[in-house]
Amino acid sequence: MTVLHTAHDVEDLCPAGAALYERALREGHVPADEAREAPCLVDSGLLHPAVEDLGVLEPVAPVVALHRLLQISGKRIADERRREARLATVFEPLMRVTGRRTAATDTPAITVLSGTGRINQAITEAMSDATREILSIQTSAGRAGGRQEASEIVALPRDQAFLNRGGRIRALYQHTLRHSPSVLSRYEQLRGDVEARSLDELTDRLIAVDGEVAFLPANKDGTLALEARHPALVGYFVTTFDRFWRLATPMYPVAVQRPSLNGVTPRQQAIAGLLVEGHTDAVIAERLGLNVRTARIHIARLAATLGSESRAQLGYLIGRSGILDGSER
Repeated sequence: MTVLHTAHDVEDLCPAGAALYERALREGHVPADEAREAPCLVDSGLLHPAVEDLGVLEPVAPVVALHRLLQISGKRIADERRREARLATVFEPLMRVTGRRTAATDTPAITVLSGTGRINQAITEAMSDATREILSIQTSAGRAGGRQEASEIVALPRDQAFLNRGGRIRALYQHTLRHSPSVLSRYEQLRGDVEARSLDELTDRLIAVDGEVAFLPANKDGTLALEARHPALVGYFVTTFDRFWRLATPMYPVAVQRPSLNGVTPRQQAIAGLLVEGHTDAVIAERLGLNVRTARIHIARLAATLGSESRAQLGYLIGRSGILDGSER
């Protein structure tokens, strides 16, 4: 099975890359095909195609590579220092401005973040100092070419760096995503203490970092988010997550199959509960992460299982069957 290569910096050289580079130094070259599992070597300039044969990769001497990388690092540090000086120049006169409208100097309890780029930057900054635990609630899978897919590209190396520091990641998904290839692939690429579970119904998206800061959406399309740092708020979100977690079904690294009750599947049990509450097909679909057509198929199968001939009769039969309290009458 091909092992997916996770992007990383050259100072975090992966085992496959380190082994191939060492071999190239000993033998003078390696076939280009063998570098497919360690593209980091070409990307970082440690291997380059031979002039006389493009199918062969030759190593750059370690002393030459180190000198080049240190130069790049030094230039980056110098650029940051110049940026710091410019920021100080810009903000120095502004800090002398006073008045009742001037914001407090301490970190605000709630900050509104605008734009996916700013949201991802804030999450990355919060996670860069984190060492304990990341909690997340995810209610939709990545969409090809969409904002969420772009966020995943940022999130993978960010999550792996956190795991490398010994942190733990727990994630909750809706049951509709427990077999999603994109979700499972994401966790198969991560190495460390990672666990995911699923529930029929969840709140909106949430990320909580070390129990100190939480991020949650502030609009429907995900272009606005709230960054909460008030201890009471963050504590409330963590407690809510833990209560969901105890009710959820494991899906990664080991998936647990939820049992059916006399022919009624767990999904249909969840739908039955919402039907009894009087919700429409559209509301049921939205709350369970389904499309309306799929929800109606499940409702029809539930009706057939219980022998119902009408919507009104179905509600009566659901209550009589005992499927909502887990016992058949």
